[in-house]
Amino acid sequence: MNIIQRCNYNVGDVIDQCYQVTKLLGEGTFGIVYLVVDKTDGLQKALKILKLWAVQSEEREILMKRFDREYETGRIKSDYLVHTFGKGIVKGNPYIVMEYCPGGDLQKAAKKGSIDYCKVALDILCGLRDLHKEGKVHRDLKPENVLFNANGRALLTDFGIAGDRNNRLTRTGIIGIPKQIFGTFAYMPPEQSSPRRGNATVLDTTDIFSFGVMMYEVLIGHLPFGPLESEKDLPTYVLNAKNGDWDRSALKKLPYGNEWLKLIEGCLVPDYKKRIPKAVDAIGYVPNIIKPKSFSQGWGTNQKTRILLRIMQGEEYGKVYFLNDLIGNKTFGIITIGHKSNDWQNTITIREEETHYISRKHCTLEWNGERKMWLLRDGQWAPEATNTRWVRSLNGTFLNSTEVNETGTTIKPGDFIILADVRMRVEGY
Repeated sequence: MNIIQRCNYNVGDVIDQCYQVTKLLGEGTFGIVYLVVDKTDGLQKALKILKLWAVQSEEREILMKRFDREYETGRIKSDYLVHTFGKGIVKGNPYIVMEYCPGGDLQKAAKKGSIDYCKVALDILCGLRDLHKEGKVHRDLKPENVLFNANGRALLTDFGIAGDRNNRLTRTGIIGIPKQIFGTFAYMPPEQSSPRRGNATVLDTTDIFSFGVMMYEVLIGHLPFGPLESEKDLPTYVLNAKNGDWDRSALKKLPYGNEWLKLIEGCLVPDYKKRIPKAVDAIGYVPNIIKPKSFSQGWGTNQKTRILLRIMQGEEYGKVYFLNDLIGNKTFGIITIGHKSNDWQNTITIREEETHYISRKHCTLEWNGERKMWLLRDGQWAPEATNTRWVRSLNGTFLNSTEVNETGTTIKPGDFIILADVRMRVEGY
């Protein structure tokens, strides 16, 4: 195993024999970013180092996994995401090489003014659309994580590690709020701070809410639910978000004010079930701009009866389950899905080492060969000594952004089955 050493570079230093430092772009708790020149092609790029030397040993493995997923997410083909080009290790610390965005971030640009906010909103939503299509949720959407490239296009960045870091690797503060997430608490939807369910399940609508907060902030100049300058402001801010209590009149004073109001009001609905469900739906509300053609998931239609599940987010990223092979040639078949347990056997066992939000008897897939359909139900039958009863999961089963009950909902290619942190894409073949 590589020995982990502190690595701070100065202008002119060369990282890993290839990347010459020209400027320090920024530094955070877990990462440091340099502007470098790639000596192989002469192009400017951003190089981010994961500061393992500053991380407790028990957290390093988890952070390295998240960092690697950030690299993989940056490989998604999209014109609205910051691309990653390469990765490596220097002095025991992983690094990734990314697209350099010379226009700075949205927070700084908003303070300077002269922004086409309609175009920015569309760019951000297109980035979310492309992320969600691949089964990813950003989870830490805020102005600092929106960068402008040389052409002035807004790109999403810092996906993969920031949101997970804030949700999972935190230390509790004096009022029970993790200190590390305080800075991004302003953009967190009510269901993510709920004591009943907490951060258990993350849906597309998580990013939709954050988008609404962010756009309100850059348009109006302050956060929608009140001041948030210290931890003492948190209870009021969270309560206002939960109640949907914010100043709508400020938006009406803007050019195309009613259109902005319709968009942001739809994003800031406290109940995620009533919120604008998808980025492609939100695109239709962006004011005064030519909207792109409607976006299709492109994974086939429900006429395909052979179905597979592909894990798009979770510990077993990329793993595939062929459902028809699991049930064989049966006219009626049952597939159970849940967390690994010594006293309960599932057809599909989801590995979940970092969190414990997936139940042992989480959900059930049922195949009806006569109707050529798959049904997803929350929970499973639980045999007991005296009788057998249906037991629901603790944190819910979601199909796309809609919670599924024990009655069940049919699935089709293009859907996402979401169990806590794990997102599985339904594909036909």
